[in-house]
Amino acid sequence: MGEWSFLSSLLDKVQSHSTVIGKVWLSVLFIFRIMILGAGAEKVWGDEQSNMICNTKQPGCKNVCYDQAFPISHIRFWVLQIIFVSTPTLIYLGHVLHIIHKENKMREHVVTHSKSGIVKVPKYSDDKGHIKIEGNLLGNYMTSIFFRILLEVAFIVGQYYLYGFIMDPRVVCTRAPCPFTVECYMSRPTEKTIFIIFMLVVSCISLLLNVGEIFYLACYRSCRRKSKTKAAASIALHPRLNGAPLMKHEKFGLHDAGHSTA
Repeated sequence: MGEWSFLSSLLDKVQSHSTVIGKVWLSVLFIFRIMILGAGAEKVWGDEQSNMICNTKQPGCKNVCYDQAFPISHIRFWVLQIIFVSTPTLIYLGHVLHIIHKENKMREHVVTHSKSGIVKVPKYSDDKGHIKIEGNLLGNYMTSIFFRILLEVAFIVGQYYLYGFIMDPRVVCTRAPCPFTVECYMSRPTEKTIFIIFMLVVSCISLLLNVGEIFYLACYRSCRRKSKTKAAASIALHPRLNGAPLMKHEKFGLHDAGHSTA
């Protein structure tokens, strides 16, 4: 698990800058993918090639048969999946940290130039570093989720086309330098099938969480736009609420002008 500590520490920083569904997705990533992969899956697979038994002693035959059955090992495939799926989130984290740093400098400028007139006010963050997911930041966050969905689907489809979702205990190989049609047998195929199905289910849960978060943010954005539209419409339909004091001042001004001419 030591090699995952750096990635875990980076993803942990995203927790405070995500929605509720995003926090659940990160928890699933930590517990059911990174921890399971580091604690259990690597021990189950181990050195798979040396544990494979073939019905020939031809030198090199076992190597080519293993390469035919597994172009990339399951462990390395899942490691790549976790890294690629986490990359959009890390890019979003970089954007968030850049905004926090930029708006902290803006606050320092406001303090030092408070008497110089109009100054910019921080838009996305507060004094404690908490982020409001809106505007360009919301668009960046939704884009990162969209790419997570694409990568998740791509890896699920890729796993299906590479070696399916069930570990076949027997591998039939006809590649050179095998002298004939060679049969090789894998170790612990049932246990490995359970791990493969488990990682597939976790991938599907992560995919559903991403899709749910996209819909949640889309509804949130739509509701905010509708509320702003209604507020603007109410101001346009009832201008007297804002214009009544102005009309009174205009009447008094006309009345005073009439007296002065008289």
